[in-house]
Amino acid sequence: MNDVCQILGTKYPIIQGAMARIAESALAAAVSNGGGLGIIASGGYDAEWLRNEIKKVRELTDKPFGVNLMLLMPNIDELVTVVCEEKVPVVTTGAGNPGKYMKSLKEAGVKVIPVVASVALAVRVERAGADAVIAEGTEAGGHIGEITTMALTPQVADAVSIPVIAAGGIADGRGIAAAYMLGAKGVQVGTRFVVAKECIVSQNYKDAILKAKDTDTCATGRITGHPVRVIKNKLAREILAIEKSCNGEDAQAAIDKVGIGALSAAVFDGDVERGSVMSGQIAGIVNREQPAAEMIAEIFEEAKKIYADRVSLF
Repeated sequence: MNDVCQILGTKYPIIQGAMARIAESALAAAVSNGGGLGIIASGGYDAEWLRNEIKKVRELTDKPFGVNLMLLMPNIDELVTVVCEEKVPVVTTGAGNPGKYMKSLKEAGVKVIPVVASVALAVRVERAGADAVIAEGTEAGGHIGEITTMALTPQVADAVSIPVIAAGGIADGRGIAAAYMLGAKGVQVGTRFVVAKECIVSQNYKDAILKAKDTDTCATGRITGHPVRVIKNKLAREILAIEKSCNGEDAQAAIDKVGIGALSAAVFDGDVERGSVMSGQIAGIVNREQPAAEMIAEIFEEAKKIYADRVSLF
């Protein structure tokens, strides 16, 4: 896992997930100060907001941090410009191939680590110049692909020569140990960091994750081709009902109508019934709030003990 630590400039090979409306300067700085790589999620925001958040992170930590770029954002060119001008150490990308921006990012000294949900995309981004890839399984919260972490990680590891970082369904030392055995050199964690003390989400949102059981999430929007994993609530059940009664195009319009502003409602207003409470399937083992640094130290200590006991395990 030293390869990933060298790329990130961190003590531990762990990246905080880029959770829209959730991953901002306070959480990113806390994760970076704890030895991981904190991430600012820029999706849905303008360039000025991003520049301000970058400045805030630098006031809170002198450790490396990153920015996530959603490549389908209409203002993506402006966001890339800010990242380059501010010389952000690391960028993670989602929703496509960052090849178009690779030259600009590299010339600014930015490490580029795309999130991929398939072997084909992993191979393409490696050819484009990616420093590593994040193989994210369908267990993750928020926007997801179709392949599980256990199936995706080893296939991506076999297909590329750059380091693979596993994501989706990882929240403790057992997940890290499993990811390592599958061929990953690091991990990305999202859901557990939502309940970090430094995370800005409403307490209701945190409580929904802390109370969740193994079966309490579902994937909505599969019929549209853009599935999103959330905790089951009134909104999720309404969207699932829409999917059963509509075709793809009509379903998208109907889902957009009931879902507009739903993420902000959950994150900021604490509406966990009509809001979109994005969470991974691993929420069932997330059971207490902690400072982010404490979480990181704890899960790597767990992983270390598992590794030390590997002979008896086999």
